Amino acid sequence: MKKIVVFTGAGVSADSGISTFRDADGLWANYRIEDVCTPEALAHNRETVVRFYNERRREMYTVKPNAGHEAIAELERDFEVEVITQNVDNLHERAGSSHITHLHGELTKLRSERNPDLIVPLEGWEQLLDARAVDGALLRPHIVFFGESVPMFERAAEIAHTADIMVIVGTSLAVYPAASLVRYVRPEVPIYLVDPGHPDTSGIRNPLTFINKRGAEGVPELVRLLCEKYL
Repeated sequence: MKKIVVFTGAGVSADSGISTFRDADGLWANYRIEDVCTPEALAHNRETVVRFYNERRREMYTVKPNAGHEAIAELERDFEVEVITQNVDNLHERAGSSHITHLHGELTKLRSERNPDLIVPLEGWEQLLDARAVDGALLRPHIVFFGESVPMFERAAEIAHTADIMVIVGTSLAVYPAASLVRYVRPEVPIYLVDPGHPDTSGIRNPLTFINKRGAEGVPELVRLLCEKYL
């Protein structure tokens, strides 16, 4: 059974109505990164940061997985599939994907400000401002802020190296270190890219097929192509 590694970015969730960070009308058009997504912001503007991620969670629970998420989950019927995502929402999980690595954290979890390995689930959308972990430290969103290391990157790189087929959906390939995952794919492995824009493909040396469509349209099309070609 061939192994497909699917690497997704904000574009795969945009068709569900999740606001993206980098589009002209995205989240950063209304917020400054340094006010809501840095360790310094958490230290000096905790209420603003907590409120921002509460809003993101509330938004997440008002939307549903789209045809792109569902098509990725359906690949598991015929292939071994692992999903690596830059997204912090839970739409891949809700669509039915079984093996997901979140590079940039998860909205559905909080962690101790003192111990990054002390991670707890959050029921519902609201983090209380004074919520504390069992170690007594304040809880923070389980999100990789700008300027912080990406602890799951090494695991993701190992997964990318095991791919027989690599699928990339809805990412500009401009956010590092995540975008460098394409360099860990073995050179003979075909890469399929679905995105409506113009991703930076300069780092891709593998055989590349580009479907210039939004995820909800392009991923189901790609799944049909993969099934016809490899099954």
